[in-house]
Amino acid sequence: MKIIKGLATVAFMCITTVTIAQGGDNDNREEFLFGLKAGANFSNVYDSKSEDFDADGKMGFAGGVQLSIPITKFIGLQPEVLFSQKGFKGSGVFLGTDYSFKRTTSYIDIPLQLALKPSQFFTILVGPQYSYLIKQKDEFNSSFFSDSQEEEFDNDNIRKNTFGFVGGLDIHIKNLVLGARICWDVTENHGDGSSSTPRYKNVWFQGTLGYNF
Repeated sequence: MKIIKGLATVAFMCITTVTIAQGGDNDNREEFLFGLKAGANFSNVYDSKSEDFDADGKMGFAGGVQLSIPITKFIGLQPEVLFSQKGFKGSGVFLGTDYSFKRTTSYIDIPLQLALKPSQFFTILVGPQYSYLIKQKDEFNSSFFSDSQEEEFDNDNIRKNTFGFVGGLDIHIKNLVLGARICWDVTENHGDGSSSTPRYKNVWFQGTLGYNF
């Protein structure tokens, strides 16, 4: 809740600053725009089904391309293709042994967002998102783990295709775009449910700086 309130405060300050600075002379809401963006995710997991599993958030890189497609002056579409690092820091009990580890997952995210443009200075975005897992890295910390137990984690049946939702706000300062998003998965991380590894869904906050051409 504190993070959401903080994002809202920053967004309000940016809108006020941009409105004063620009004076309404750069309205491109009816133009096709192509943009590049880069920033960071703060990710964690939710809906864990393991009673002995606790997770903390971690930072990761996010960046890619976006396309603004106008339908009317006030409504449009904004698809994006992003490289997005997610994951978590975890601790728990596995086969009676305490452990801690850090998981970093690298995805290709494709959000298909509806863009609501009440002002030339900001855009409200919401829509579904498809994610494809391209890499996963686990870092374990336990003196009692054997190679076979670590291999069982590594070879777990992880789902590569996940679906979720995204919502957020873009602040426009001429060609620069400040973006804030909250995103969450609606499908779990693995396929047939046969694994003993903690089952979870990703949730993450994303902040980016972009440039529209």
